[in-house]
Amino acid sequence: MNAPLRVLQIIPSVSLVYGGPSQMVLGYSKALAAEGAEVTILTTDSNGDAGQPPLEVPLNVPIERDGYTIRYFRCAPFRRYKFSSGLLTWLAQHASRYDIAHIHALFSPVSSMAATIARWQGLPYILRPLGTLDPADLQKKKQLKQLYATVLERANLSGAAAIHFTSDQEAKISERFGAPTTDIILPLGVEPPSFSASPTFHASATLLSTPPDASLHPSTPPSPPHPIPTLLFMSRIDPKKGLDLLIPALTTLHQEGVLFRFVIAGSNPQDPNYEQQIGDRIRSSVLSECTQITGFVTGDAKAALLQQTDVFVLPSYYENFGIAVAEAMAAGIPVVISDQVHICPDVQKGNAGWVSRCDVDDLTHHLREALTHPKQRQQRGLHAQQWAIEHYSWQAIARQSIKIYHQICASAAS
Repeated sequence: MNAPLRVLQIIPSVSLVYGGPSQMVLGYSKALAAEGAEVTILTTDSNGDAGQPPLEVPLNVPIERDGYTIRYFRCAPFRRYKFSSGLLTWLAQHASRYDIAHIHALFSPVSSMAATIARWQGLPYILRPLGTLDPADLQKKKQLKQLYATVLERANLSGAAAIHFTSDQEAKISERFGAPTTDIILPLGVEPPSFSASPTFHASATLLSTPPDASLHPSTPPSPPHPIPTLLFMSRIDPKKGLDLLIPALTTLHQEGVLFRFVIAGSNPQDPNYEQQIGDRIRSSVLSECTQITGFVTGDAKAALLQQTDVFVLPSYYENFGIAVAEAMAAGIPVVISDQVHICPDVQKGNAGWVSRCDVDDLTHHLREALTHPKQRQQRGLHAQQWAIEHYSWQAIARQSIKIYHQICASAAS
């Protein structure tokens, strides 16, 4: 009997603060373990960059969870930039015990130095950029990133056994800084939500005083009546997410007499000022009549919210995959997304929703279609769920990953 594949997953943090791309490592590791791999996650106790206390977790001890092991290390002294001498020391001492490392995030010192150590130790490694090689993202702190790439990341990219992109579009546009790379395309997986017979969602904060009433919109045909659709934005409240496009688009539709309830589920502990600006903008607009702002949701509350949603929307300016979109699709919800959410080709191929340009008028058009055609919503929602089952299954992704890991290990040994 062959020994199980020993896999390291290395990521700066798995805190909820950093969103789905970080959290996915937990589901990924669970799926790999279910397929027979021996998986260890190395991460830090970082829990935000804006003064939040660290995660309350045991440090540098193995914690067993869902078939895999996770080790947390102190994030210090550069909390904002995710450095951990303890993690790197442990890796240097134990790298020889593992067959392969899967390192998540670039331009993060703990990930960059982990790749460097793996290279020095002869441990094959895969890099997942998490969208950091997107030209739009590289514009942030451009000169610093160019220097960082020259010193560390170009060598890490060149030395990687493969670069893990989550979509063809992400691979197509990503910068490599002149480094030769072998690319693999593996989407992220999602767990289909468990729906209850009678979902109940309680918002922690609300702007919705009374449900929209058709009598407020005399231009709306009085019959046949349809339930008022719920439109959900569920993501980090961040400038890149396209809320500056979505709010005017919905304002126009509201003024036209299109009925909808709008729910914003998300937060941004990293930038609370922007989150506050979005809330204030909606409170002072006509959308205050039909909008709920719930804050961050997870677990049963998240499942209940998805169960009550008719259309999911994410008009991001750039998104290397769009894990929230995949989650909505798995829940059977049609989606309206921008063509800069890199899952968009799947949405188009699967007829799982509507894809818009990053343009207020075009977004308004597609939202109008989604909100005013219940039969199309139902049909595309069924297609979305079928696509998610076939393409975003953790089991299928884990099996494909293990096959890739074995190929890389065999190549490294030859």
